[in-house]
Amino acid sequence: MKGARATPRLVFGSSVAAGERVLPEEVAVALSFNGTTQAVMMATPADLEDFGFGFALTEGIARPEEILSVEVEPVPRGLDVQVWLHPEAEARLAARRRTMSGPVGCGLCGIDSIDQALREVPVVPPSAFSMTPAQVQAAVAALPGEQRLHDATRAVHGAAFWNGRVLLAREDVGRHNALDKLVGAMVRASTQPMGAVVLTSRVSTDMVQKVAMLGAPMIIAVSAPTVAAVELAERVGITLVALAKGDRFEVFSHTDRLRMESAHVG
Repeated sequence: MKGARATPRLVFGSSVAAGERVLPEEVAVALSFNGTTQAVMMATPADLEDFGFGFALTEGIARPEEILSVEVEPVPRGLDVQVWLHPEAEARLAARRRTMSGPVGCGLCGIDSIDQALREVPVVPPSAFSMTPAQVQAAVAALPGEQRLHDATRAVHGAAFWNGRVLLAREDVGRHNALDKLVGAMVRASTQPMGAVVLTSRVSTDMVQKVAMLGAPMIIAVSAPTVAAVELAERVGITLVALAKGDRFEVFSHTDRLRMESAHVG
C-alpha cells in the first residue's frame, strides 16, 4: 500500500509474539514555489501533486488558474513538491514570503506574526445548499469506507468531500495535510465546492481558514472545534457541525443549513 510499510515488532501480552504491523510512512516534504521553499512538512508520501495544488490555494498563495505545473522530485532526505506559478502569483508570494517548518500536529508552525496566524479569508457566498440530519449522519457513516490507509495503520487522518455521496477523499498523518490534499484533488478534478468537507479530526482555526479558501459552505467533523474556530466559521459563513458520531451531532454556526425535510441536497 502506498504510504505505508510493514514494520517488525514484538507483541507483549499473555505471551510474546514476533511479527509485523503496517505503519504509515512519514517523510519530510518540501513545498517549493518557483524554486524557493515555502514550507517543509512531515507528511505521508502519497497524493503529493494534490498536496501542492491544495496548499497553494488554502494558504492564499495562488488561485488554481495561476498554477502552471506541479512536479514531485526526490531529494536526499525527502521529497520536494515543486509548484510553478504564474508571475503575478509569484510576485504576491514574494511580498509576503514566510517559512513554515514544523511537525504535522501544528498548522501554523513558523508563522512569525499574529496577523499572519489570524489572516483574513473570504466569506463563503450564500447558497441554497443544505443538509438534513440524516444526510449528516450518512456523510459521517460513509467516511470510514474511504479510509483504507487508516484501516491498515490506525494512525492517519482523513478528509472527504460529500454532496449526496463521497466524491473525493484523501488521507495523511497530518490533519492539515489531509485537508490540503483533498482540496488539491478537488481543484484538479474541477469539483465545485458546493457540499460538505468531512473531517476525522478536531476543528481548529486554520482548518476553517482552509475550508473558507476552498469556498465550501459546511464542515462536518467527528471531534470538537475550538472556540476560535466556531467564531471564525460564524464570521465567514460556514456551517460547523462537530462531534458527529452515530445518530448524534452538534451544530455551532449557521444552523439554517440544517433542515428537517426529506433528503435532498440543494
